Amino acid sequence: MSLHLVTGGSGFIGARLAQHLHARGERVRIVDLFRDPGLPPGIEFIQASICDGTAMAEAMRGVSVVHHSAALVAQSNAGRRYHEVNVKGSRIVAEEALRSGVGAIVHISSTAVYGLPPRGPITADTQPRPIESYGRSKLAGEQVMSELCRKAGMPLITIRPRATLGGGRLGIYQILFDWIAENRRLYIIGDGSNRVQFVHVDDLIDFIMLALSLEKSGIYNVGTDRFGTLAEDLDALIAHAGSGSRITGLPPLPAMAALGLLHRLRLSPLVAWQYRTYHRDCHFEVLPLTVLGWRPRYSNAAMLIESYDWFRGHRLHGHGSSAHRSAMRQHAIGLLRRLS
Repeated sequence: MSLHLVTGGSGFIGARLAQHLHARGERVRIVDLFRDPGLPPGIEFIQASICDGTAMAEAMRGVSVVHHSAALVAQSNAGRRYHEVNVKGSRIVAEEALRSGVGAIVHISSTAVYGLPPRGPITADTQPRPIESYGRSKLAGEQVMSELCRKAGMPLITIRPRATLGGGRLGIYQILFDWIAENRRLYIIGDGSNRVQFVHVDDLIDFIMLALSLEKSGIYNVGTDRFGTLAEDLDALIAHAGSGSRITGLPPLPAMAALGLLHRLRLSPLVAWQYRTYHRDCHFEVLPLTVLGWRPRYSNAAMLIESYDWFRGHRLHGHGSSAHRSAMRQHAIGLLRRLS
């Protein structure tokens, strides 16, 4: 029985991964600043920062596989702290894993490393060109781990997932779900004809398990193989919800300028990676993953519906330990909500 260490194990992906590993009989240890109140008995928890080398050295004892998902996410608007956690913290995780003789590392990165997505699919040949501090920190964290693992011969699986959905996902999607539940008009940047791809958290975990079993080091872009345009997938969710919401497109340049100003004034929850890309095509070529034997179970519409139904069943408005598992303050966007 292997011991798996999950950094950021109280976050949306990390918690689901820890529970999956535990359910299949693996030993699991979590490192996070906050303890998930739903943590199953039998999963070990260490309250610590990944930037604490002493704590990470202790956490690595007896570990076979490290799943590194701890990070300051885009919505945290962390500025210079992105580098401290996402780069320096990733270095500490890799260094202590190497010192402890860990067998492999799985690193959860981000689509944000690509910056403005190209026309057509993002492929293995697409060069990362991040446009803001979060994306730059995630790419630098990848590079730090890659360099250390390559020199030591340590297997490293780097995952760049599309926006990850499933029951329990809130964050920016809580705003969408809230507005649909209240029959509000949905404002989007552009006309909604852009193709946007998501991935279900369980499909993402299935790929991680497959890559580990195949001992396939490398960088992997992971997203569903079934998605339409943004408008089509939102219309499917609205129809499922029985909502009176209607989609209204906004001209991209004025909308981005307004959201940029609101972001600088800290009056909007949307960060640059979001308001500068949400009107563009953003999807991965997934054929290389299916060749390995991976088959995603969820379409965009299905995972949006599951996430929405979970939201409706819980209707959380508080703030928890993880940005992706917490309700989000809408700030100035909330004023638009009242007029919708």
